[in-house]
Amino acid sequence: MAVTAFWYGLGFTSLLNGLIDFDTDTVNIALLDAAYTPDQDTHDYFDDVVANEEDGTGYVADGATLANASITYTGATNVCKLDADDVTWASSTITCQYAVIYVREAADADSPLLLYIDFGAEVTSTAGDFKIAFNAGGIATITPA
Repeated sequence: MAVTAFWYGLGFTSLLNGLIDFDTDTVNIALLDAAYTPDQDTHDYFDDVVANEEDGTGYVADGATLANASITYTGATNVCKLDADDVTWASSTITCQYAVIYVREAADADSPLLLYIDFGAEVTSTAGDFKIAFNAGGIATITPA
């Protein structure tokens, strides 16, 4: 499935304030169940969402670390792009509706949320691969104007 993410307002603010370095911090993606209700205005740390984290076979608490997380800027289009490699949980049995991208710190209450993905409905894998393929244009973009 190809997906695009939505910003958490406070995570976006933390990124702009230099509190998060997407290129060098440990950035994770975690899966959440359908009971989660995203709140872009007040959810700021992983402790706001951890109660809804997936617990299926082949899934590890805190999710997976994003490989090759990067921010690039293209002058011709004036677009900053956050991107990383696609993520796969192999041989898994998972049911989820959301994913969150966050900076992993020692404590959930210190791990800032950046983005969330709404799959639109529950998606599942049964003893197979659960793959998130990020949009070719990046996980998320910022267009300075």
